[in-house]
Amino acid sequence: QVQLVESGGGLVQAGGSLRLSCAASGRTFSNYAMGWFRQAPGKDREFVSAISWSSRTTYYADSVKGRFTISRDNAKNTVYLEMNSLKPDDTPVYYCAAVYSSRNHYAPRTGPGYEHWGPGTPVTVSS
Repeated sequence: QVQLVESGGGLVQAGGSLRLSCAASGRTFSNYAMGWFRQAPGKDREFVSAISWSSRTTYYADSVKGRFTISRDNAKNTVYLEMNSLKPDDTPVYYCAAVYSSRNHYAPRTGPGYEHWGPGTPVTVSS
């Protein structure tokens, strides 16, 4: 079992930046592909970004491509989401997720592809 805890959320003005972190504990972090999702009240969970255990593969939703960057530091058991040029539509709660995989390029882009989830960190972008 792996435990995930997100941090770094908060209130920011449109056009600003935030960096989210997701710290993992409990198992060897480098064996896990990681993803970021977000969900607004009353809406479905939405894929944001994913990264394979090796960092060789990354994916982004079209809505964040060019503005967000996912990265990981396996020595620190942490995955990051750098968010720039934030818009009010980027507002909801952000969740990180993990799934065990030894494949270099495996990084699921849907929620069911993940086994473990953090409690989420809220992001509010004011216009």
